[in-house]
Amino acid sequence: MAEEAILGYLQSNEEISDSGKFSEEKGIDHNEIVNIIKSLNGFGLVNAKDIKREKWVLTQEGELYAKFGSPEWQLFMAVPPEGITREGLQKIFNSQLPNDVEEKIKSSMYKIGSTQAIKNKWIEMGKSEVSRKVEHINDKVRDLLMQIQNGEAATAEDVDSLKRRKLIISQTWKGYSVRKGPNYAPQRKRVATDLTRENLQRGDWKDLEFKEYNFLAKGQPTEGGHFHPLHKVSDQFRKIFLQMGFEEMPTNRYVESSFWNFDSLFQPQQHPARDSHDTFFLEEPSTTQSLPEDYVERVKTIHESGGYGSKGYGCEWKREEANKNVLRTHTTAVSARMLYELAKGKFEPKKYYSIDLVFRNEAVDRTHLAEFHQIEGLICDRGLTLGHLIGVLHAFFSRIGMSKLKFKPAYNPYTEPSMEIFSYHEGLQKWVEIGNSGMFRPEMLRPMGLPEDVQVIAWGLSLERPTMILYGIDNIRDLAGHKVDLSLVKRNPICRLGLQ
Repeated sequence: MAEEAILGYLQSNEEISDSGKFSEEKGIDHNEIVNIIKSLNGFGLVNAKDIKREKWVLTQEGELYAKFGSPEWQLFMAVPPEGITREGLQKIFNSQLPNDVEEKIKSSMYKIGSTQAIKNKWIEMGKSEVSRKVEHINDKVRDLLMQIQNGEAATAEDVDSLKRRKLIISQTWKGYSVRKGPNYAPQRKRVATDLTRENLQRGDWKDLEFKEYNFLAKGQPTEGGHFHPLHKVSDQFRKIFLQMGFEEMPTNRYVESSFWNFDSLFQPQQHPARDSHDTFFLEEPSTTQSLPEDYVERVKTIHESGGYGSKGYGCEWKREEANKNVLRTHTTAVSARMLYELAKGKFEPKKYYSIDLVFRNEAVDRTHLAEFHQIEGLICDRGLTLGHLIGVLHAFFSRIGMSKLKFKPAYNPYTEPSMEIFSYHEGLQKWVEIGNSGMFRPEMLRPMGLPEDVQVIAWGLSLERPTMILYGIDNIRDLAGHKVDLSLVKRNPICRLGLQ
């Protein structure tokens, strides 16, 4: 209907000067007229030019005043010639307003009406009595609001007074003036956008007019990929390790046998960490098919009867326990494999690191997930001591911006001595634990075949904790998992770990 009205009008007239007035004359919604004009303009049937007009419209409060009168007028009319008490005046004032007006709004209007009526010198308000000072008044505010509502002009002074009382706001009206375009026709001919199988079968494709390709039209904007905060922080840690001369260990083996995950690390088979409450055991395949038998025998001996200055655990070591497959609980299982391979040939010092997922059967809460990332570094060389470990830790953590470190003795089955690492957090104004460290025990290293004068120092920390601190996240489920807000991934800033 709108399209026929526009094209039909232009057939006998030169121009539609105002789409707004045109829509009123034809009784068609202006939004519908605007949409058709845009479409016709795109096909060249008409040429459209923008029209913009600023106009004043009533706010919700202004509409209320226009309907029932300004608060000052209503207040004056509520004061009888003989006067009235303040309490009585407020009751009469509220009763004049409709029941659907909220009490809060009524109270606000009463205060506004009192202030304006006193300012206009219409009433005198004593401590308990209110009386009129004039006999008759005109509600100029309501008259002005009705004038603007009807589209009539008002003086700049009147507009300013209403605007300051927030009774009117400026609104931009947008429309078009329309003339015939280069492809004008009284009726639009529908052009085909696709050549279909039916067109070919019927043969009517010869008579079809196809829509021209617009090679300059922009396609839908593509959205590039975004790095997750964990990826950004891990990339920074990786650069630190590389700067310190470390090489990355292969960590693509998520499923490990209990042998590599526990036994090779001199962790007893009765250790609580090997319980199903802490570890994920696989149902299929439930056991490993191959282990280095000679190494397995040496590990079994060290567990049962000791060696290299150790008494061992003095209990039976079961092969079936070592064969069980688990989701690795730490990347130290990877470290054990790398050290075993290193021991096969002529010894040479090595620096290894890894950053990857590990899995623990833990209850999920704001600080724990069943899977998280572990950062691990180790140095294998002759004559290493605890002093070397402390020095390396200072060098490593200073690159992250943590220069104040403390160390506390700890226990790990596969390191001795062992230390927890603490750093002073300037924001929290306290010492916080940031990682664990130690020297691998001879009971772990010697069965592998490493020389007796070779020691290994190592340390580890989680990736999630420093990431949460850096990005101000207090719930780990907002960082990883199905509840993550994608805007966090798209808008998170770059990561700098205080590199020196």
